[in-house]
Amino acid sequence: MPTSPAASGFGPIADIAPLSLCDREPHVPADRLVAEMVPPPRFDSVRFGTYIPDPNQPSQTEAVRVLEGFAAGLGGAHASGAGKVRRGFLGLGKGKAPKTPPGPRGVYLDGGYGVGKTHLLASLWHATPAEPALKAFGTFVELTNLVGALGFQKTVQTLSGHRLLCIDEFELDDPGDTVLVSTLLGKLVDAGVALAATSNTLPGKLGEGRFASADFFREIQGLSAHFRALRIDGEDYRHRGLPEAPAPFTDEQVTRAAHRTPGASLDGFPQLLDHLARVHPSRYGALTDDLTAVCLTDVRPIPDQSTALRLVVLADRLYDREVPVLAAGLPFDRLFSEDMLNGGYRKKYFRAISRLTALARDAKGLVEPS
Repeated sequence: MPTSPAASGFGPIADIAPLSLCDREPHVPADRLVAEMVPPPRFDSVRFGTYIPDPNQPSQTEAVRVLEGFAAGLGGAHASGAGKVRRGFLGLGKGKAPKTPPGPRGVYLDGGYGVGKTHLLASLWHATPAEPALKAFGTFVELTNLVGALGFQKTVQTLSGHRLLCIDEFELDDPGDTVLVSTLLGKLVDAGVALAATSNTLPGKLGEGRFASADFFREIQGLSAHFRALRIDGEDYRHRGLPEAPAPFTDEQVTRAAHRTPGASLDGFPQLLDHLARVHPSRYGALTDDLTAVCLTDVRPIPDQSTALRLVVLADRLYDREVPVLAAGLPFDRLFSEDMLNGGYRKKYFRAISRLTALARDAKGLVEPS
């Protein structure tokens, strides 16, 4: 719950009652999940031309070249079903109809956090010459949530008419997801849908360190066969050449800023973590609807891995929606324990630290100068 001015003990505060994430329990209908499968606000205006490759990392320039060609190759008419004509895809000439597609039906952007993979994936979506209704963009979590909302067959039916499916933050955290996604993508490829994905893990290595992936080797290898992997090297662009993120503020400063900022939320960090456990991750985007900033007091270490993974999803949704995060307490780079940062989900945690740090930098101006 938000901290009240009277309870804070900080004296008079501007009389704007902050919102509270803990008061929100959004319901997200299935049709909204489908309608929102487009690049989020942060990536709505990005294009290949706005991507700035690091001159010291030639793989970044090469990725742009390959993806531009990939997008141009998706300009032909969509054709579903085996044996039907597929035009203009990866160099196929008109009128040729092979029984199976030549090689992988997708591209897979592999690289560390902050090298611009989502920027490139969204640019591919924008560059693909098809109506928005014929191409879909979503995170891996949003894709599995769509299956949960629509059912497997309805999801296949809904996406089979698409020219392109872009999957951001591709991760396999449990065996059920492995079998589900392997089967779904196989059906979509058979229907003529092109795929593009980003991840911090090569497709043949998905699931490593998280579950007994060797037991699902066939499914993982089947997923890998759908993609041509493009390695993108480089440093985190969010912090390249920028000053250090601001140190956490005091509870008083954060509370005052929340009361001064229309549309801001104010919550205690432990209470927010408890609330996230009661809200399905598919609703975290809706949880942040219409917020201008998220203000958090009493930020402290994450107590366990399940809680940490929920915070990762929230951080992704806040970053996608460009919602600044103003925090008091522990710095964001100390949220996760050493065991977490050395474990199977370490890349997710480093991505969350990177994104929360960028959002903290965006929120710095909300605090009154001392």
